Amino acid sequence: MIGCRFCGAALERTFVDLGMQPLSNAYVDSNRADDRESFYPLHARVCTSCFLVQLPELETPERIFSDYAYLSSVSKSWLKHCRRFADEMVETLQLGAEDLVVEIASNDGGLLRWFRDRGIQILGVEPAQNVAALAREAGIPTLARFFGLGTAQQLASEGHAPKLIVGNNVLAHVPDINDFVRGIRHLLAPDGVASLEFPHLLRLIEGNQFDTIYHEHFSYLSLSTVCRIFAHHGLRVFDARELSTHGGSLRVLACRDDRDALPATSRLETLLEHERAVGLLRPETYDGFAARVHETKRELLDTLIRLKRDHRRIVGYGAPAKGNTLLNYCGIRSDFLEFVVDRNPLKQGKLLPGTRIPIRSPDAIAQAKPDFVLILPWNIETEVVADQSYVRDWGGRFIVPIPKPRVLE
Repeated sequence: MIGCRFCGAALERTFVDLGMQPLSNAYVDSNRADDRESFYPLHARVCTSCFLVQLPELETPERIFSDYAYLSSVSKSWLKHCRRFADEMVETLQLGAEDLVVEIASNDGGLLRWFRDRGIQILGVEPAQNVAALAREAGIPTLARFFGLGTAQQLASEGHAPKLIVGNNVLAHVPDINDFVRGIRHLLAPDGVASLEFPHLLRLIEGNQFDTIYHEHFSYLSLSTVCRIFAHHGLRVFDARELSTHGGSLRVLACRDDRDALPATSRLETLLEHERAVGLLRPETYDGFAARVHETKRELLDTLIRLKRDHRRIVGYGAPAKGNTLLNYCGIRSDFLEFVVDRNPLKQGKLLPGTRIPIRSPDAIAQAKPDFVLILPWNIETEVVADQSYVRDWGGRFIVPIPKPRVLE
């Protein structure tokens, strides 16, 4: 029996089973199109003790993350989000030239550069060697290592004591969440603050965002569960706010539990009460999600089959990890989507894992003039439609698959 990665309780309750899937970021070189590929069960379960929704660790983090195709700086809306965050933290924490900001999973440095430009000391910790190299080329000092207690001890022994630790979209990515949080507690300065952002489990459920479930997301987090995990390791969450990023995220601010100067905000209490009120601490709340997922699959396939029988050309915009979960679960391959496009040069010229749909640069849409464009990164729908507005010049239309398939007018 599989045990919960936080509390160790037996995991007996299914959240959703999305079948056998490849690693969502394991893009395939076009000259290896006929090579075999590894598939793993994508079966999310919920712990009825601590209510952590999770996937088992079926592949090592080294295999998943050491060579990574995601670049955070590709999204213009994400860069704006990072800049707003940096401005807010500099003002709130009164950060100056003597202070250090450490970002865990710093990717290509898209966030840290805003602190650097304000004259603040920075350090990135990024396990993907190829992405860490890009960050260093951009002038962002970056340690190419996985973060946990061991890395925290090394950094602390070297004299690092960050006033701010940032972890955006990483808490869900670590299989040993206890070791990760212990590392934050060990490294954080006595008067420091840790800021972590992660997709909100409540938004996943309410928005039917099943495609955000993939093997590199080991955990799916509520505020209540995160507060419990942090408290267990000597950190106290004192503030939380809802964000629109990634379909609906939370940002939590935490400090060491021996620091009393930062009382819990009313915003935190309101969000915790809302989670209780909607039932996130009741096992039966998690039943029924799978049925909604199955119906969404049927509706999307109905739409695509109807369009293809009407001899319409369909392509995809974006090659995000969530798109690979969607396409593989629904069985959508090049017989439905001729190709997808992506702005990330690390993905262009490759094939999507599992479906083997080719990835091209965005100008391929203007050349092909398809009838419909399926937006796979639906969380940036507004940005995509604005950037690709010329699609409507030849009568093309957009399809958004989540929370339920709809054709934009």
